[in-house]
Amino acid sequence: MTTGAEGSRSRRGGKGTGRLPTMQDIADHIGVSRQLVSMVIRGLPGPSTESRDRILAAASELGYRPHASARLLRQQRTRLIGAVFAMRNPFQVRFVERLFVRAAEKGFGVALGPTTVERPMDAVVAELMEQRVEALVAFNPPDSAALAGASDVVPVVWLGEWAQQPEFDNVHVDETEGLRLAVEHLVGLGHRDIAYAGGQGRQVGRDRAEAYRAAMTTFGLSDRIEVLSGGFSEEDGAAAAREIVARARRPTAVVCCGDQCAAGVLAVFARSGVQVPRDVSVVGFDDSYLSSLSYHRLTSVRQDVEATVEATLGSVLDRIAGDDGPRRVVATATRLVVRESTGPVRTGA
Repeated sequence: MTTGAEGSRSRRGGKGTGRLPTMQDIADHIGVSRQLVSMVIRGLPGPSTESRDRILAAASELGYRPHASARLLRQQRTRLIGAVFAMRNPFQVRFVERLFVRAAEKGFGVALGPTTVERPMDAVVAELMEQRVEALVAFNPPDSAALAGASDVVPVVWLGEWAQQPEFDNVHVDETEGLRLAVEHLVGLGHRDIAYAGGQGRQVGRDRAEAYRAAMTTFGLSDRIEVLSGGFSEEDGAAAAREIVARARRPTAVVCCGDQCAAGVLAVFARSGVQVPRDVSVVGFDDSYLSSLSYHRLTSVRQDVEATVEATLGSVLDRIAGDDGPRRVVATATRLVVRESTGPVRTGA
């Protein structure tokens, strides 16, 4: 077992470690930012002579070699931003639509990188890098060797969940405040038995479930906390709703991890004769187009697409221009949009 400095050396890339060193390894080795290392490796103006000498010496010591794609980027500007997203997620699709518009106003285009079961993250990132994108923005990326390698060449913004990786700027929704608003709304309507559908689906799923638990505790309902474990899809919501329908005693309200999950809950309730909101109130998350459909009219926590696009694009353009400042972490504000799926708790419920 390694500890302390020995453990740090074992995790660092370089000669004798079994893996190629990265710009982050160089930055950690001499105590500077990865952005500063990137500027020196890419030959950009700005860093001092002393910084250049230290970084190049460290790169030589660790055995760092620039990626071929980095040389291509220096040869010709493409003014393309690569966007990695899931086409089945309404919020992510809307984000990309708005990114197209706002990026064009700044003189940039967007290269699409939709992920599917047949197109995993590494394959999508590799395709985008072949197009010589100047930056990448990615929703909830899994551990990806391609994305880690890309971050040595271009700026990367991690979207959708809290990112621990120091090499990525991070833009995500303030789910803590969003779930607090949802629970506060239901408590104000007299609800106490408030269940949550979600908790799965990578870090963002766990974070939202924790935000629900924190909100219930804030309002003195820690003894009523119930998480119906599932993911973000319509079928996950349907499974949670079937579990509720089968009970003799049901919660009077359900908060869902996302609007797609809520759509599944509403569909099963309708087929089972459970009236919303008379019998059970339902709240979604994202306030996507699904929530405003005439047959849903779903109360939902609004995740601001425009704010997400602005924070992401601001980070991307600043990094492309050479900003090597501290890592940026932005939590976009939420608000609750109240529609017809929530109402006062039924007397005697």
